[in-house]
Amino acid sequence: MSFSTRARWASARRAAAIVLALMMATLTIATPATAAPKPRASLTNIDQDVMCVTCHEPLEVAQSPQAVAERSYISSLIAKGETKTQIENALVGQYGPAVLGVPKARGFNLTVYILPPALLLVGIASLAVILPRWRRRARAAAAQAAPPGPPLDPTDARRLDEELARYDG
Repeated sequence: MSFSTRARWASARRAAAIVLALMMATLTIATPATAAPKPRASLTNIDQDVMCVTCHEPLEVAQSPQAVAERSYISSLIAKGETKTQIENALVGQYGPAVLGVPKARGFNLTVYILPPALLLVGIASLAVILPRWRRRARAAAAQAAPPGPPLDPTDARRLDEELARYDG
């Protein structure tokens, strides 16, 4: 392994470490350690994130009897003064996890939030490594390309012109 190859691998490892650190920082920022006072829940705020379990549509647009029942259940929980998180947990307990429009960012469901950006970053890093290699190979191949053959003999050129003229005419 040459020095330049080792240096490229080292820089790729450093870039991967930086990307991983940024992702971890993002997760840390997304889950604050101190709990701020939670705002009062509202029906319009909750039914955007909740699904009707029979229609499989967002609760805010669903018109089935089940959607009406879910809305009244949510209204009763709001009247009790529960927060959005408490209401969502009660809905999951009542109707199952299918009631949530967006999966909670815990356990295996966390991959839904981490995997797409991670794949995007891996793709960008791969292109950053592969594209310069392809360009170097293309330049080297162009430099080693065989020069064009010797020019045509004047008699061969005249004969070629005559035959082409026959096909054009």
